[in-house]
Amino acid sequence: MARIDVIMPQMGESIAEGTLSKWLKKLGDEVKRDEPIFEISTDKVDAEIPAPSAGVLAEIMVKEGQTVPVQTIVARIETDKSAVGAAPVPSAPAPAAAAPAPAAPKAAAPAPAAAPVAAPAVTRSGDTAPPWRAPAPAPSFEGPETAEERLRRKSTPLVRKIAAEHQVDIAAIPGSGFAGRVTKKDILGYLDAGTLEAGTGAPAHGRTEAGAPPRAAGAPVPSVPAGAWEATPWPGDRVEPMSRIRQLTAEHMIFSRRTSAHVTSFYEVDMQRIAKLREAHKKEFEGRGAKLTYLGFIVKTVADQLRKHHVLNAAVQGSNIIYRQQINVGIAVALDWGLIVPVIRNADELSLLGIAKTMADLADRARNKKLKPDEVQGGTFTITNPGVFGSYIGAPIINQPQVAILGVGAIEKRPKVVTTEDGTDLIVPRMTTMLSISYDHRIVDGADADRFMADLKAGLQDFSEGAL
Repeated sequence: MARIDVIMPQMGESIAEGTLSKWLKKLGDEVKRDEPIFEISTDKVDAEIPAPSAGVLAEIMVKEGQTVPVQTIVARIETDKSAVGAAPVPSAPAPAAAAPAPAAPKAAAPAPAAAPVAAPAVTRSGDTAPPWRAPAPAPSFEGPETAEERLRRKSTPLVRKIAAEHQVDIAAIPGSGFAGRVTKKDILGYLDAGTLEAGTGAPAHGRTEAGAPPRAAGAPVPSVPAGAWEATPWPGDRVEPMSRIRQLTAEHMIFSRRTSAHVTSFYEVDMQRIAKLREAHKKEFEGRGAKLTYLGFIVKTVADQLRKHHVLNAAVQGSNIIYRQQINVGIAVALDWGLIVPVIRNADELSLLGIAKTMADLADRARNKKLKPDEVQGGTFTITNPGVFGSYIGAPIINQPQVAILGVGAIEKRPKVVTTEDGTDLIVPRMTTMLSISYDHRIVDGADADRFMADLKAGLQDFSEGAL
């Protein structure tokens, strides 16, 4: 008899945890090697995980909806079918470093702050470290743990940065993360709640509401009960829990709005030449295994312009600007269960045909949950295309840690004023679209963004047939 462990895989170098979203096999089912047996969700990725060996699914250690650290054993496969007896009762995951949680806290003997608290069934809804945030280093057990080691284990670099900016003692914040880690959600909630400093009546860290007069020492501070602004269901309403990908998308969007100084500019672009080129060459592209779309032209032109406008292809690291050498363009793909952003790597080195083929392949595998972890990471600039649903234009939120995102509106015929060679103005139908650029005003000035957009507009309106 031999039982093979099935572990929670690490879906990317910065991913510390994963959520087991769905079992595709039941206890006692036969499985083939490399046959998908469960689905997991991490930040913007839903993936099917194959069986490491053929046999029978003999044990399930992690239930659907649970979030566990990578390398956690989630199931076991019995390779000797005759040895499989009665199916065992599923048990909750037990990370090796965690001790069982006590039934009730003892007031007389509180647990030491440095001791990790057990998480019998880690089911947090939005505290998984996103891919732009590195996991906390594992604590060292060689000798006493220092205060610095404990700080690093109990938080992430982002949390420590926020704490430093607001002069917050992380040790004073209750952590809801795995093993008591203080998450971004914890520290932002702590700051937004206006927690009082011990023995004073002023909000912690000197935070006051804009325009409010300073409060006298000892004066009571009005507080809003937890959850006071949350919606409550009414009779007849239908309540559904957010999917994992929806929870992580929400966290990502809120984080981005808090981090970047968002500004959006809008440009109208004449797509008449692109429309003619597309009509003339789409059959040729189909014969070469690619679909020639308007978005393909836009991706190609964006990638070419990013070579010249480096600040739009940058990232912020504290007080430093990182100018990316690679041009990796992410394309937002809307799925029935959420939004993901597959990445076209080195897009500036691809022809229009190569971009068209790559886009089709990534979109198809995204819809079938076949994307690899590195195919949704490492983007340097993002394009979102709400126009495919008829939207005139939008002001998208930046995809962190990038500094800009392009929105593409509907491409359709609209009346335009055209001046003939003899100076006569005529109103004629033209294929037109609206493009928007949301950028991080911390490092991208309006002039930078406008120069990029002006060149992008010119590149599309004068697209060379030789670039096909």
